[in-house]
Amino acid sequence: MRRMILTVGLALWALGSGVAQADGEKAGVFDYYVLALSWSPNWCALEGDARDSDQCDDRHDYGWTLHGLWPQFHRGWPSYCPTSVAPPSRRMSGEMTELMGSPGLAWHQWKKHGTCAGLQAQQYYDLMREAYSRVERPAIFRKLEKEVTLPASLIEEAFLKANPELDKDMLSVTCRDGYIQEVRICLSRTLSPVPCGRDVIQECGLKNARFTPVR
Repeated sequence: MRRMILTVGLALWALGSGVAQADGEKAGVFDYYVLALSWSPNWCALEGDARDSDQCDDRHDYGWTLHGLWPQFHRGWPSYCPTSVAPPSRRMSGEMTELMGSPGLAWHQWKKHGTCAGLQAQQYYDLMREAYSRVERPAIFRKLEKEVTLPASLIEEAFLKANPELDKDMLSVTCRDGYIQEVRICLSRTLSPVPCGRDVIQECGLKNARFTPVR
């Protein structure tokens, strides 16, 4: 009897697992994009240096790098969508290094988020480039000569001033372990600014967030 119960249980588990895998989000079905920009020197201080990442080598001068362009629902987001689209080649991912800091990040963004965009790999990479180019990154942050502490709200204000088409509800500033981490900007499927959903608004309220200069 125990063996029969176990066999039936395993069969039901296997059936359930198969259904779950088949129920992954459908590629191309989402509401808007989130463009995530990361301040590279802070990422290096948080984890890149410990990884001995080439992105953090002093010969580079990365500032606001492209973390990703994420398909988003008004509530929640899709990821790792099943797709028959061919993945990007090493060359294609390598060409994203100038914006993203590493080809590995470009590949990961394709695998987790790009597969949900309903685009060919090169189209997704091109769209990321286009989204990145449409946002003015405030030049003042590149002029810092030493680490400072500042209210996270100043980062938001600087981006709003540099991008008059943005409103406060269209972007969010995040922090991690006391550092400014990212600026996240919400864009339509045609890359026009749109209000962010509640899942995206994770405002950092720090008054003394750390911000390190370009290397």
